[in-house]
Amino acid sequence: MKVAIIGAGPAGMTAGYELAKKIKEVDVYEAGPAVGGMAKTIDLWNQKIDIGPHRFFSNDTRINKLWLEVAGDDFEMVDRLTRIYYNKRFFHYPIKAFDALKNLGVFTAAGCVMSYGLEKLSPTKDTSTFEGWVTNRFGKKLYSIFFKTYTEKLWGIPCNVLDADFAAQRIKKFSLGEAMKTAIFGNSGKHKTLVDQFAYPHEGTGMVYERMASFVKKQGGNVFLKTPIKRVLTKDNKAYAIELEDGTIKEYDHIISSMPLSLMVSRLPEVPENIKKAANSLKFRNTIIVYLNVQAKDLFPDNWLYVHSADLRMGRLTNFRNWVPQVNGTEQSTICALEYWCYDEDDFWNWSDEKLIELGKEELRKTGLIGDAKISEGFVYKIHRCYPVYATGYKDTLVPVENYLKTVENLHVIGRYGSFKYNNQDHSILMGMLAAENILENKNHNLWNINTDYEDYQEASVITKTGLQKK
Repeated sequence: MKVAIIGAGPAGMTAGYELAKKIKEVDVYEAGPAVGGMAKTIDLWNQKIDIGPHRFFSNDTRINKLWLEVAGDDFEMVDRLTRIYYNKRFFHYPIKAFDALKNLGVFTAAGCVMSYGLEKLSPTKDTSTFEGWVTNRFGKKLYSIFFKTYTEKLWGIPCNVLDADFAAQRIKKFSLGEAMKTAIFGNSGKHKTLVDQFAYPHEGTGMVYERMASFVKKQGGNVFLKTPIKRVLTKDNKAYAIELEDGTIKEYDHIISSMPLSLMVSRLPEVPENIKKAANSLKFRNTIIVYLNVQAKDLFPDNWLYVHSADLRMGRLTNFRNWVPQVNGTEQSTICALEYWCYDEDDFWNWSDEKLIELGKEELRKTGLIGDAKISEGFVYKIHRCYPVYATGYKDTLVPVENYLKTVENLHVIGRYGSFKYNNQDHSILMGMLAAENILENKNHNLWNINTDYEDYQEASVITKTGLQKK
C-alpha cells in the first residue's frame, strides 16, 4: 500500500507516524522548510522558540499515550499562568470573579454585576453569534471588557457576525455565575481547556513532530520538505494521485490532505462548480509574529498574555523565558513574541519587516512590562491562512463541501487547515490517528466530528511528570 500525506503539521505527521508502523511506502509532502506546521519550533538567537504559544494538553488517553510514546522523558510539566492585560492591569484567565471585579474598580465592577443581573432577568435570545453567546453568560459589560476587543483583533470582523461555535469551543460552559460559585465554593471540575499545568518538550513543541518525521524515514518512508502540492487528482470520484508544482504526477492508494480546504477542493479536477464556489468563500486569517530579543530576565511571570487593551494592536504576547529552561540554553535574554492578525487584502500584511519590528518595539515598551531593558534584535515570521474564520452561517457553506468530500474515495481530510476547524494540537493528533486507522484497519471513523463535540473520551487521563494519571 502507498499513502501520500499532504502537510507535516500535527495531523499529517501523526498520520505518517502511525502508518509507518505498519507500511513502508509513506510519503509526507511539506511546502515549508520544516515539519510541525504551526506547532513547529525554530532556532532564534541561540534559543528555541515556537510559532506563538503552543501547549499540549488532552484528557484523551489514546492521544496522551501516543504523545508520551514519542516524547519519552524529554519534557517537563509547566505551571500555566496566562492572564488578560487590560488598561495596564492583569486579570486572571479564566476569569476569577473577585479578582476581576476588584481590578476593575468599584463603579465598573458594580456596572458588571448589574449588567449580569439584567442579563439573567432578560436573557439575550439570539445566542447564534459570539456576541450573543458570551453576553448571555457574562452580561453586556463584561463581554465588552474581556471578550469583544481581543476577539475582533483576532478575527477582524465584528463579534455580532462571528459564529458562536468559536465561543462554544473555547469557552464552553464557563460563565460569570460559574466563576462566582468557584470563588465562593471552590472548583470541583476544572474546565478542560484551562488546566493549571501542561506538558512541554525540552526542545520545544516541534520536537514531537521532528521525532515522528525521523521515525517515518527510519521505517523506509519519505518526508519531502519545500515540496508543495499543486493538487489532488481524482477519477470517477476516487483519489488516485497527487500533482507536484513542477507537473510531476505520483500515484497512491490513499491520500491524506491537511492543505487548506479551500485550496484543495477548488483544485480537484471533478469538483462541481457550486462546491468549488463554496470552498473558495471559506476565509482564513493570517498571523504576523514579531519576535523581540529583550536583554533582561524575569520581565513578567506569564507564559503568555491576552492583550485586550484597545490602544495596542497586538493581540497576544508570549514570554519564552517562562516555559522550560532547556529552550533558553545559556542565553540570559528573553524572547518575547507579539502576535498580530490580518487578511490577505489588508495593507498590514505587506508591511516591511523593519516597520513591523518598530511597531513591536513601540507596543512592547508601551505596556511597561520590560522597563528600560534594551531590545537588541527583531525577527518577523508570517503565517498565511492559519485561522479558519467562523463567520456567521459558515456551516451552511462548509457542510456541502464536507458532504461532497465524503463521496470521494481514498481521500482523507484532516487538520486545522484541511478540515477548516479551529483545532488544538490534541484534536489534530486524534485526526491523524483515526485517519491512519481508517486506512490500515478499514475503520469508518467520522473525522469531521472531531472538535465538534469532543468530550466523549474512551478513557480519560492526564499527563504528569511520572506518566499517565487516570481521571
